[in-house]
Amino acid sequence: MSGITRDTLMAFVDGHLDPTGRTEVEAFLAANPEVAAEVALLQRQNDAIRTLYAPAGAEPIPVRLSVDRIAHSGRRRNNRFLTQAAAAVVLVGVGLAGGWLLRGNADTPGIADRLIADAVSAHTVYVLEKRHAVEVGGDEEEHLSSWLSNRLQTNLAMPDLTASGLTFLGGRLLPAPDVPGGKAAQLMYEDANGERLTLYITPRPGIDAPRTELASLGADTALFWSDDMLTCTITAPYSADKLEAIASAVFAQLNPSGDGYEI
Repeated sequence: MSGITRDTLMAFVDGHLDPTGRTEVEAFLAANPEVAAEVALLQRQNDAIRTLYAPAGAEPIPVRLSVDRIAHSGRRRNNRFLTQAAAAVVLVGVGLAGGWLLRGNADTPGIADRLIADAVSAHTVYVLEKRHAVEVGGDEEEHLSSWLSNRLQTNLAMPDLTASGLTFLGGRLLPAPDVPGGKAAQLMYEDANGERLTLYITPRPGIDAPRTELASLGADTALFWSDDMLTCTITAPYSADKLEAIASAVFAQLNPSGDGYEI
């Protein structure tokens, strides 16, 4: 088992091991639950990326990024720039998310897709944490609401979801480069079975965004919603129907004066 390295684990996550290698890693993970939890997190993140960006991955590489064209241009440059161009081609070939960065601006994912991706990424990172799942605990709800409201420059309530069987654990501040101010709030809840739900809340972007969007991401479901003031993405390992029922309670409390949630 000493032969199980970080590279071996990454190959396992990406499905690049032969049957013998997979069997060895599975036995290693069974004996090392902390490593198994990290591997499960990586697998969930891979599932989310594939689901959100599969259309981009299925498209042909643009002519401007073809190997021949880059190589031809590189002959007129020094070795340093040629190496950088080759690295860009490799990035397009192996990374779906990276591929979006190398496309023209007109082809980038919509704002809702980008915020969903950010929300799911933050969800998968923090729901597995025990001691550091949140930055400020739910027992400091008034302080948390005031702090996050100030950072997001809006009046942010902490939705009470006890009627949905969810206990408020607390929240944290996160970066959100796609929205004004560059900040997002993540609020976390937990049900009686230990499953966790997160709300990823941002000010409304300064561009058009859809009213709602629903995405199935492996074991999780993500529901995006926006109004004239903010956006919220709810992520949890629940069915779409269950998430939509919870959404009604969430959005009624986030924006009491609004029209409420409609899918």
